Amino acid sequence: MNNRIPIAIPVRPWFADHCFNGKVIFPAVEAMLLLAKTAQEIQPDSCLQNMEHAAFSKLLEIPDGAKEIDVLVECEETEDGLSCKLLSKIQFAKISRIKEHAALYFAKVAANVTPLSPLVAKEDDLQIEAARIYSELVPFGPAYRTICDTLYLRKTTAVTSLRAAKVGKKQKMEGSIGSPFPLDGAMHAACVLGQCVADFVPFPVGFERRCIHKPTVAGTVYNCTVQLLSQTENELLFDLTIFAENGEPCETVKALRMRDVTGGMIRPAADLPGITAFP
Repeated sequence: MNNRIPIAIPVRPWFADHCFNGKVIFPAVEAMLLLAKTAQEIQPDSCLQNMEHAAFSKLLEIPDGAKEIDVLVECEETEDGLSCKLLSKIQFAKISRIKEHAALYFAKVAANVTPLSPLVAKEDDLQIEAARIYSELVPFGPAYRTICDTLYLRKTTAVTSLRAAKVGKKQKMEGSIGSPFPLDGAMHAACVLGQCVADFVPFPVGFERRCIHKPTVAGTVYNCTVQLLSQTENELLFDLTIFAENGEPCETVKALRMRDVTGGMIRPAADLPGITAFP
């Protein structure tokens, strides 16, 4: 049986830096923190460090001046785990409409996830500076400018450094699954690689599995390797791993799906280097 829990999400000041098309958008990485917190409360034996079958179906806009967002978290228990969805309710004059924004599955038993091997940047790699990324290619405000060094690209891979922003008080779930910022930044790296490969700006719409090997910590610098697995006309598929500076894997995402969610409204910059990833 489905259980819908009403939750008021506090609007943090740094959310204003996470904008798309002039609207402030609730970050997918924050949605995962919220769903993990709810999963722990509903089913304490859920393995929060392994998230499966993620879907980010609709952007959740934060209205101007809002102090909090009223949402619903729908949970469905199974023998093997817990399915969680982030929903919003829109009230019209006579009817209401439920919209799904994010979904995750938390298994009781952790799956074995093999991280990527860390790659080292090479002098002949294509290079894009972080300043250009955040002024033009992924135009977010300061809190979400997580890529802190040059992004190095070669055919199907991207390599860079990430800084986990230190903002506000540490959230309860960060001790279990880490800071939300490094994964956000790793997806920025995938987005830029995707813009060089495809004729659209790719946004994350889901992944098959996310494994927290060692929770990331706010204020810390990490490295990441992104691997493009496949390309179709409408979708790019990536694996990525975030590493501590000593090379220890902290987080891996398998089969990250990225698509154009703008209907072609936004295109990659014309002067970006074109990459032919696959023959």
